[in-house]
Order: sequence, then C-alpha cells, then structure tokens
Amino acid sequence: MDNKVLLAIESTCDETAAALIDSSGNVLAECVATQEAFHEKFAGVVPEIAARAHLERILPVIDSALKQSGKSPADLCAIAVATYPGLPGSLIVGLAAAKALALAWNKPIVGINHIQAHIYACGLDASEPIYPCVGFIVSGGHTSLYRCDDPMGWDYLGGTIDDAAGEAFDKVAVMLGLPFPGGPALSKLAAQGDPRSIRFPRPLIDDPKRLDFSFSGLKTAVRYRIAGSSSPTAEHRTLDEIERADIAAGFEQAVIDCLIAKAILALKKTNLKRLCVGGGVAANSQFRMQLAQACQAQGVTLVIAKPQWCTDNAAMGALAWEKIHRGQFDSLHLDVQPGLVRPKG
Repeated sequence: MDNKVLLAIESTCDETAAALIDSSGNVLAECVATQEAFHEKFAGVVPEIAARAHLERILPVIDSALKQSGKSPADLCAIAVATYPGLPGSLIVGLAAAKALALAWNKPIVGINHIQAHIYACGLDASEPIYPCVGFIVSGGHTSLYRCDDPMGWDYLGGTIDDAAGEAFDKVAVMLGLPFPGGPALSKLAAQGDPRSIRFPRPLIDDPKRLDFSFSGLKTAVRYRIAGSSSPTAEHRTLDEIERADIAAGFEQAVIDCLIAKAILALKKTNLKRLCVGGGVAANSQFRMQLAQACQAQGVTLVIAKPQWCTDNAAMGALAWEKIHRGQFDSLHLDVQPGLVRPKG
C-alpha cells in the first residue's frame, strides 16, 4: 500500500473516539468525546443513551481527528473499528460509521478486538517489544488475564466470575454518595483515609490454583459496613468524613491486593517475565505504584499503558496494523459481537 495512515474508530461503551495512526504506531491525532454528563444522574452508563450520543458525535469526532492530523481521506490505507466486546448499540454505531466511510472513500475495513487493543496500547510508546507477556485488562467491564505470545495469539488464563473491578469501584462509590464516574472519585476519597483501618475480605486471593477474581462479596461487605448492620436491607447510617475515607481506602486496597496477587500468580504459572496492563482501572495511581513494587520484587518487567490510553480511546486501534501487515481485511458483511470473546492463538 502506498498510503501508510490508518483511521481508527472506538465506540465500545461510552467514549466516542477516533485517531489517525501511521504504520510505525505514531499517533498523528486523536479525539475523544466523553458522555459523563449524560450518564451522571443514573450513576452508570445507560446503553441506549450511550448509543444515541455516539450517533450524534461520531462523525464530528472523526472530522476533528482528520483536521488535527492534516490528513484527508485520500491519505488513508484502511479504516479500523472495534467490533467486540462492548455494548451492542454502541458497537453498531461505530461499525456503521466505519462501513459507510469505507464504502464512500473506497477503503478496506479492519475489525479489531477491543480487549487485545488495550494491551497493544501498552507498546505504543515502548522502547522494546512487549510480547510475549501476561496481558491484564482491568476496567469497568473486564478483569481478565491472558497469555499473549504476540499481538494476535492469545490464551485466556482467568478472569472475574461476577463484577469487573471497575464496576465494583463504581458501585461502592454510589454507596458512599460519590459523584459519577465513581472510580476516580472513590480513589480521591481513599487518598484521605487509612487503608489499614478497615480490613475487608479479599475473595479468592489465597487460592493458588485459580486465576479468577470475585468482587461481589467484597461489595456486600462494604454495604454492611456502611449500614452498620448484618442485614442487607438496613438503611445506610450517616458516616463521618473520616469513616467514609477509611471505607474507601480499605475497599480500594482490598481490590488492589486481589489484582496484584492474581497477576503475580499468572506470571509464575506461565513463566513469563513481562506484565502488560491496560483498561480504565490501570490509571489508578495506587494500583500502578503497588503493582510496580510487586513486579520489581519478582524481577518482572511491568508495562502499563499511559493514563490517557488506559481508558477507552482510538489510539489503541493501532492494533489494526498487525492485521493489515498480514493482509487480513474484513468485508462489509462484518458484524459486531457484543459478548466477551476469549481470543485463542
């Protein structure tokens, strides 16, 4: 191909994003439109609202990215779009836009796996190859570990059996009366508390055979602590600011301990010496710091995506270059797959 610029589109949840990326992985321009204001009063993402917001924003976001890059449709070699996993309506909007532009501009289309792209983002500014590695996705929708021999060759190792870590953060934030999005607000409150003051359970942390996570019981323990009762129907009591902060800190530390323990276990089971971490929760400063310390103690190389590339973005659509170099393009019959597809080698 003469043209070496890729347009990548991301719309798997509630971020509408587009980026222009060259064949060396350099991000020439990127634009992200958030939807926090739309979902705030619901304290969570409402799928139909997310899809409608994508519909209104997707073409302006793409246009903005093109203008920032100084490129035109004629400069593109392909259009990439995340087709799984994600919210059905959100995925459909992104794919429909990609198909329409591919047809109008006579460009090939490349569908990518949103989860694989999160790990690929770890290597966008890395000084050396990141594969093979243990890939760790920690976000609002996913908490999963993979053996990643190369960008496209993956094996599922384990993951959450109920809530994702980010979802647990958001739900506990609601219990504490914190604003949406809950994860960052809870971490800010936790910074004012003592993580040793309240010892919450760490589900599955001591099971040496399983690389799985469970956060539903931890959430229940937080609810009981807030209510000051063993009854799940008890009304929440009024907490002073010190206890609120201590609850937030204790909860955050429990989640971090579980995440780190299973990540280290995955490294030991695979005999790999590199851990790559992506997803929104990977932007958590305490998690990043403590994980770095744990990896250093184990003699493991840790690669975490830049904070702006942890949350959903289109720069991670650079993964599409791996398929382009292999001549793996999709047809206009490409469809979305909302459920989590566990990639295998």
